[in-house]
Formats: sequence, C-alpha cells, structure tokens
Amino acid sequence: MRSPIAVLALAAIQCLLPGAALAQSYPAKPVRLIVGFPAGGPADIFGRTFAQSLSAGLGQTVIVENKSGVGGVLGIDAVAKASPDGYILGFNNQGSVSMAPYALTKMPFNPNRDLALITTVVKVPEVVVVNSSLPVGSLAELIAYAKANPGKINFGSAGAGGITHLACELLKAEARVDLLHVPYKGAAPAVSDLLGGQVNMGIFDIPVVLPHIQSGKFKALAVTSARRAPSLPDVPTTAEVGYPRVISDNWYGLVAPAATPRAVLKRIHDAAVAALRSPALLDQFAKVSGIAVPSTPEEYAAFLAEEQARWSTIIKAIGFKED
Repeated sequence: MRSPIAVLALAAIQCLLPGAALAQSYPAKPVRLIVGFPAGGPADIFGRTFAQSLSAGLGQTVIVENKSGVGGVLGIDAVAKASPDGYILGFNNQGSVSMAPYALTKMPFNPNRDLALITTVVKVPEVVVVNSSLPVGSLAELIAYAKANPGKINFGSAGAGGITHLACELLKAEARVDLLHVPYKGAAPAVSDLLGGQVNMGIFDIPVVLPHIQSGKFKALAVTSARRAPSLPDVPTTAEVGYPRVISDNWYGLVAPAATPRAVLKRIHDAAVAALRSPALLDQFAKVSGIAVPSTPEEYAAFLAEEQARWSTIIKAIGFKED
C-alpha cells in the first residue's frame, strides 16, 4: 500500500507530464505572433524582424498576424483568451499593458493576471513631429503657435490610451496647451494623415517617421527620451527644451496566455533571448533606431510594475479616461 506522501508525489508528477510532453514536441507546427497594429507601422516592423529570428531559434515558422484596434489592446486581448499551448504569442506594445489598464474604462483583460510575460524585446525612442507646412521650427514655437490658435492644432495617435496618445496628453498638461486628439487604428494610418495634412502633429516611434523627416516632409522638434537619438543627433530632447517630465520611450515585449505550461514558456524564452542576442537582429534593430532588451520573465514583471506605477500616476494626474 502506498503512503499518502507517495500518492501525492505521483499525482504531482502526473500533473506535470502533459506540460513536459508538450514541451518535448513543441513546436510541432507554425507559431502565430499577434501584433496589435496594422502592417507598416513600428510594431509591425519590429514584430516581423523579431519573428524571423525567433523562427530560426524554434525551428518552426513564426507567422505574424496583425490584429489592430484600441492602441494594441484588441490584439493582446486575443492572446490572453487564446489556447495556452504556445502556438499563439503576442508582441505587446507598451500601452496595451502599462497604460490602457488605467486609461480605459473598459479594459478587456488584466495583463498581470491573464498573460505570461516571456521577455522584453525592443526599446524605441520617440520624437515630436509636425507637418512641414506648419509654421514652427521648434517645440517652443509649436507651443506658442498652439496657444495663439486654441483648439485648432490636432495630433494623431496610434490609438486611444497608448503611448502615442498619452505622450501628447502629457505634453498638453505640461505645456498647458489645447491640442485635439485624433485616434487611428495604428501608427501607419496616423502618419499617412499627418503627411496629408489632415492632422498637424504627433509623437511617434522614430522608425515610422524617420524617412519623412529625412525627406523634409516632417519637422522633428524634440526627442522624448532621456538622451538624444543616434539617428537624430541634432534634435534636442524634451528635457533640453524645458519639458523634463515629458519622457515617453516606447517598448515591445513577448507574451503568451497565462496558463501556458512552464516548460513551453522556457522553450520560447530561450529561443527569444538567443534571437535578441544575435548580431544580425541587433543590426536590423539598430537600422530602425531599436535597442534589443532581452530579459528574464521576472525582470519583465519588475519592469512592467515600474511602468504601470509611473503611467498610472501620470494618467491620474492629467485626469484622463477613455470610454
């Protein structure tokens, strides 16, 4: 007759076997990586670049699927509600997990409960840009122009409650200026309308606007990072021009449904970190102003907690809430 301890030990082993068996065969088919924004924007650019390197590490194709809406929230919500078998992963943007929980009145998932954090992937500096037709040449001139024309200057964003939206809300609050928000389903359509003059300005990831800055269609007024961006060395930071609290680096991470077996998560994590340390990927990221930031799941959780604390405080201070 088996002792109670032996019975419990056997039961524990049996519980672990399905996950262990799945990990040994994983991945047996292509993996889907959900990006919460349309093709052509920064999330898509970095997501596809990362997916190619992750495919090599996993030995299976990683297929990027664009599912846009609500500043990346809809895509990551689909991940949170997916089957926890490792075949649906999410390329989360910063806003969907550190801002939206505090900025949206109807948040469809809880990032701290419904997601397994695998690793941070890439950090991306942002820049304040205006259409070149706007008669301003600096951030100070933009603020002065907006104050002289109250309610007439608008800004485009990749979606309500995300970094490109709340960074502008933060600038509005700090500069005490009236700017009208025009939300889009991703950075690509927002930038397209900025090119066409339908919106006047925005704060976007550098990669998606750099070609238009270089062509002269956009004016870069300030970088919203603590340091100047290597790709825009002559553009001052917001701190340099009098707005030290307007700091808004964007970043992206890799997540899975919360109940995904640990052994499968480890397999994905190992492949992801190897990809993020490969010289080829580092070079590809650098070309579009991205900095690879591989981490452990624990480091990701600690970093996310810091980001949530910072942005929840800012969102409360500016009194923002989106229906």
